[in-house]
Amino acid sequence: MSKEQKALIENFKDCQPLLTAIGDETRQLIIAAIMESGCYPGIRVGDITKKVNLSRPAVSHHIKILMDAKIVNVNKQGTMNFYYLDPGKSRLLDLKTLVEHIERLMGQCK
Repeated sequence: MSKEQKALIENFKDCQPLLTAIGDETRQLIIAAIMESGCYPGIRVGDITKKVNLSRPAVSHHIKILMDAKIVNVNKQGTMNFYYLDPGKSRLLDLKTLVEHIERLMGQCK
């Protein structure tokens, strides 16, 4: 196995929590709802439930998974939590690196 292939495998391993988190259709809808709300201060769980037609506990469960995968951040204002995507902190951009790595290797197949 080449050094480049080993690096790709490592890249996949690093992105595994991210890929698992965004692989779920419900979480994709939640990400879309968060993105639609704008960057900051974010959107509250109650507003997300209206957009994705899920219960508060279900949305909270999925938000936790997205936060654990470092996709979504929280802005706490008193007792209110606003969820948002921060391009500087979100691991979603790691997907770009992974795809670019795959493209480089595929380019060698020509």
